[in-house]
Amino acid sequence: MAGPIIQMKEVNKWFGDFQVLKDINLDVAEKQKIVVCGPSGSGKSTLIRCINRLEEHQKGTIIVDGFELSEKTKDIEKIRAEVGMVFQQFNLFPHLSILDNCTLAPIWVKKTPKKIAEEQAMRQLEKVQISDQAMKFPGQLSGGQQQRAALARALCMEPKIMLFDEPTSALDPEMIKEVLDAMVNLAKAGMTMIVVTHEMGFAKEVADEVVFMDEGMIVERAKTKDFFANPKSDRTKLFLSQIL
Repeated sequence: MAGPIIQMKEVNKWFGDFQVLKDINLDVAEKQKIVVCGPSGSGKSTLIRCINRLEEHQKGTIIVDGFELSEKTKDIEKIRAEVGMVFQQFNLFPHLSILDNCTLAPIWVKKTPKKIAEEQAMRQLEKVQISDQAMKFPGQLSGGQQQRAALARALCMEPKIMLFDEPTSALDPEMIKEVLDAMVNLAKAGMTMIVVTHEMGFAKEVADEVVFMDEGMIVERAKTKDFFANPKSDRTKLFLSQIL
């Protein structure tokens, strides 16, 4: 049995004097789907941002697909190419078409020939059902379409792992479902996923396990069914009573 594709051991992170992550231990197996939930300010976003080194941890060990992330990491671009990320805000380049947004990184980072990059981008845009929007600019799309474009863009790098940081929190309610549907399809295709979200319906449908965080710590981690049916921690019970 191969080891986990993501390993976090005793990970600690400070912003100045404020400790945002406290002794985080988290293993994620290949093809596993983990949902991370918890109140605002509990460290969820920081946790996943440490996995592709958008944030640097000060103490502990993070190993992603066999590479340890540290100040000495020379292969950071290699790791980021394998770890796709979708943010709350879509972060699309407004002056580029959707197609060009999707082909930029493969052409520049992976040196993919333009024609091949465009064919690949169209396949990903088709998967998220917006191939007909390929020549439009981000400002011409709805929020849900922009977020699906951001997902397609991440997938164009052919990542092994996808991280999602509250991908539906900036969307109008009627647009949330179309983004979640695209994520469900990705999960069914076998992608390793860590999703920070308050969408508990999505967690129940897709997650293998749910992680609950509070005050920079992992309070509880359980199989999805057990997490909702039989939470162990009083803090988890209170959180679920407020959001379900």
